[in-house]
Amino acid sequence: MAASVTDRFLRYVVIDTQSDAASPIQPSTEKQKNLGRLLVEELLEIGLTDAHLDEHGYVYATIPSNTHKNNVPVICICAHMDTAPDFSGTNVKPQLVRNYQGGDIRLPGDTSQVIRVAEHPVLKDLIGHDIVTSDGTTLLGADDKAGIAEIVAAAEFLLNNPDIKHGAIRILFTTDEEIGRGVDKVDFKKLGADFGYTMDGETAGTIEDESFSADGVEIAIKGVAIHPGFAYGKMENAIRIAGEIIARLPKNMAPETTKDRDGFIHPTGVTGVMEKAKLSFIIRDFKEEGLKTKEALLEKITREVMEAYPGSSYTFTVKEQYRNMKVVLDRHPEIVDYAVEAIRRAGMEPVRGSIRGGTDGSRLSFMGLPCANIFAGGHAFHSPLEFVSSQDMEKAVKTIVELAKLWEERA
Repeated sequence: MAASVTDRFLRYVVIDTQSDAASPIQPSTEKQKNLGRLLVEELLEIGLTDAHLDEHGYVYATIPSNTHKNNVPVICICAHMDTAPDFSGTNVKPQLVRNYQGGDIRLPGDTSQVIRVAEHPVLKDLIGHDIVTSDGTTLLGADDKAGIAEIVAAAEFLLNNPDIKHGAIRILFTTDEEIGRGVDKVDFKKLGADFGYTMDGETAGTIEDESFSADGVEIAIKGVAIHPGFAYGKMENAIRIAGEIIARLPKNMAPETTKDRDGFIHPTGVTGVMEKAKLSFIIRDFKEEGLKTKEALLEKITREVMEAYPGSSYTFTVKEQYRNMKVVLDRHPEIVDYAVEAIRRAGMEPVRGSIRGGTDGSRLSFMGLPCANIFAGGHAFHSPLEFVSSQDMEKAVKTIVELAKLWEERA
């Protein structure tokens, strides 16, 4: 099974599927459909006769029920096809370190890129594993092509082993998850699922039932432009105003200074000329009131800066991105309980965690499909140091299979 899931993964990562937040369409990049088309071919080949790609780039398919029980909930297993815009996903050259024996892993395409044990202590648990990395010039794409490979491998295993009884399982592969639009166009009627799981987590054995709540903030500044030779007492430079706002952000409220259950205010983009500037932020907290407090602080900083520029003005726009899925999952404890038991049956000690981020499941939960997040096995996401173990991907396949069995057993 490990070879099968790894072979699939190696096929998928060489297809460039980077999403683009600046694009107004979905999928944001047409190239995401290239992977979608390949996945439909493979799903049809293994026997999922309804597999198809829709106009938004989503892939849908069904593993049909093979149980006499008619009360088994329909479960959706989901992963996303796009890779993050944070680092290049073009011309990925995966490397396979067979039978890893410990120590740092220097990447051959850029030898300054080193996966260090000191920074990634999980490597100590991967002795003897086959580890897939990039060559150091791109990200790998384990986020979330590992999840995709695991779902396809699990589907094939279930179809080839009809003695394993299970209900109907819907497969959903989404586009544009990395830019917050992963489930914008999902057809829930077509999906027809009761509960779901995203295969988009990190360390083997982890089940996550909690995510950040998230908002985006845009601050648009209109300054006073005038020829610099005649600017004395008149010019109000929008670029300087933007710089002052950023300079006043609390240093203890940044991603690089927070951990565990701390939220943050994170500037993600600045553009501007003398006349006008735009600041983009993401705000994160596990509690909605924490979001509101941080947004109020950011607006207070903006207002105080603007007081020194009476000829200038600003707009402050908050856009909801996603909310903590725990609010919904706590109403359906069996979703997480079954995942914990499936992980145990697959030979691991389950670890419940919270995501300092979000998944498609965060939004799906609030759109009527309660959805927890299960490990896919990757590490160092969104960077050239990304890596995943073949054996951990195999464990994820086993977890999906055990999960399918559990929902049928307990119906």
